This record gives sequence, C-alpha cells and structure tokens, in this order.
Amino acid sequence: MLIVRTPVRISFAGGGTDFPSYYEKHGGLVLSTSIDKYVYTILTEREDGQTQIISSDLKALESCEEIERMEFEGTDLEIPFAVLKHLHCNVGVNLFMASEVPPGTGLGSSAAVCVNVLKTLRVYLGLSDHNAELAEEAFHIARNMLRRPVGKQDEYGVAVGGLKIVRFEAGGTQVEPVRLSPDMLMDLEQNLLLFFTGGSRNSSEILSDQDKSVQDSEEGVLDALTELKKMVPEMHKTLLSGDFDAFGRLLHEGWMVKKRVSSKISNPHIDRIYDAALESGALGGKIAGAGGGGFLLLYCQRDCQPAVRARLSEFGVKEMRFHLDLGGSRVVHNDPFFDSNGRGGIRWAFSADLAQLRRAVGSA
Repeated sequence: MLIVRTPVRISFAGGGTDFPSYYEKHGGLVLSTSIDKYVYTILTEREDGQTQIISSDLKALESCEEIERMEFEGTDLEIPFAVLKHLHCNVGVNLFMASEVPPGTGLGSSAAVCVNVLKTLRVYLGLSDHNAELAEEAFHIARNMLRRPVGKQDEYGVAVGGLKIVRFEAGGTQVEPVRLSPDMLMDLEQNLLLFFTGGSRNSSEILSDQDKSVQDSEEGVLDALTELKKMVPEMHKTLLSGDFDAFGRLLHEGWMVKKRVSSKISNPHIDRIYDAALESGALGGKIAGAGGGGFLLLYCQRDCQPAVRARLSEFGVKEMRFHLDLGGSRVVHNDPFFDSNGRGGIRWAFSADLAQLRRAVGSA
C-alpha cells in the first residue's frame, strides 16, 4: 500500500503573471503558501492487470486495461487518466483519491490532484519524484494534454509547498522560500482567515478571458498584472520585517487591482461579504483563486476576529480553520507488502445503502 498526500495552496499576490502569455514576455512573480488541507491518493496492487480509479469527492469509478486507447478528456476522472497516459502506465493497481476540500474552490485542488497522482505513480514505478519536476509535468498535463487555461503557480504552490516566492521566466522557474521564524509564522497564520463564499465555480471561463486579454496585449489587463507582480517584493519585505498589518493592507490593495483584470473575478455577493469584513475590522483580503466564488482569504488582527466572524455569519458563509504547511507533496506510507496477499484484485465499489453496509459489517 502506498499513500501520498499533497497540500492545497493560497495565493497572496501575483496571480495571473504565471501564465506563459505573460511571463514569457514580462516575467512572472507569485507569493503563495501551502496549507494543511490535503488531497490523498492510496495505491494498492491488483492481480487482473486493470487500473481502477475511484474518486470519493466526485463519486466516480472507472476501470481500464489499455490507457493509450482511452478517450478521457472531459470526463470526471480526466486528470488521473491523463497522468497514466503521460507516464505510458498500464499497471494493475487501484487508485483511490480523496480530498479535504471541495473541487473548484480556488485553492489549487485540481493541480494538487494531478501532482499527487503523478507522485504516487512515479514512486510506485521507481521513477524520479522531485517535487519541482512534478510541478512542471503537472503543468504540461493540464495545459497541453487537457487544454486547460492555466498558469504554473498552482502546480508549484502545491508540489513544492511552504511559504515562497515563485519566479516564472521563459527560460525556467525558480522557487525562493520565504524564511520566517516559527513565532513569526505563527503570528501570520493566526491573523489569516478563510471563509467559503457559498459555491464552487469553474474557473476556466475567467482564466480563458484573462489569457486572451494578455495575448491581445490589452493595456488595462497588462497594467493590472504588472501592478500585482510589483506587490510581491513589497509583501516580501513586510513579512521579513514582521509588519503583518502592512501585509494585510497590501492584500486589500492587490484585491482592488485584481478586480481590474476581469469583471468576472468578483460579483455583488462577494463584494458585500468583503465590505462587511472590512467594516468589522479586517485589514484586507482577496478571493483565493481565479475568482467568481470559492474561498475568501482575510487578514484580520486577532482582537477583531470575533466581530468579523459574527458579521460574516449573517451571510451564511462557513469558516475553514487551517495551518500553514511547510512540506509540499510527500509520501506518508509506503509498504509494498501490506496488500501483497493474493487479494489485490478485489474490486472496490460504492455502497448504495450505508445502513446495509453497516449491517453486513456487524454480522461479519
């Protein structure tokens, strides 16, 4: 049995400058961190030569024998099947996938799924599993195989992990860890709040519009992205100096600029929630991903947090508590003998009747 987990991420500044259409000409810069909400993949061996994939989040199950002949694009399980095809991998295994966050909520969960399955299979096959290489491979799969309008920040944000600046250039990508003392990291973490705004969304439309605007050299969009990029070193300085309130105010400035990139990044519902948070004491914040919904990140001093929580409860939003993650994608269990008992070909299936399953277990 092999178990691998990969964290999701929150981005503070520079989102959008990680697209090839931008960074190949202007250079991109993103400040982000991974958090302790994870995507998991469990691999066990089978004896029938089939590859079976189960997603607990999507309630989906598929099996295959010849991955090279499969048409998977547009299906619920297109990411793991694309990974298998990318690796030319026809192996008899079960892949069970589960996530601590719902898909499409702006935390980079799709990239985390791709990186996690890549790492799982590379470890199982005895191949290199360096996290920066995994990020590049996952970007290739998303951008070129699945033709998704994505940049690179999510893949690096979840694969490498930790609080970091990622620099994107035409000639390559560099990761610079932001090194803070444990006490400073704790202070920063305790001033950050995440609230789910009430609905996940498909970010492809927003990102496609943004990518096209950059390719067409629309001046307003390019100017906004350049401003967001310039905020990264400013935020870096506030973090190193421990001036976290200044960091929070820069989050607010960045969110105002980000909304100029596309009219679809925010909406009246998000704006009302955000304005209420500011009125209650938050210093700044932003939607954690491409926009349009998902998680709202807020910077708020601890003495103001009860008021912010009380006010946002009026909107029915739910808070997700979290801690910073420093490790990135990693193997958490690897025992090749655990399921090598001649029963690896047992098929997994969802139980339509939980009560029936409980009775069966109770009578066993």
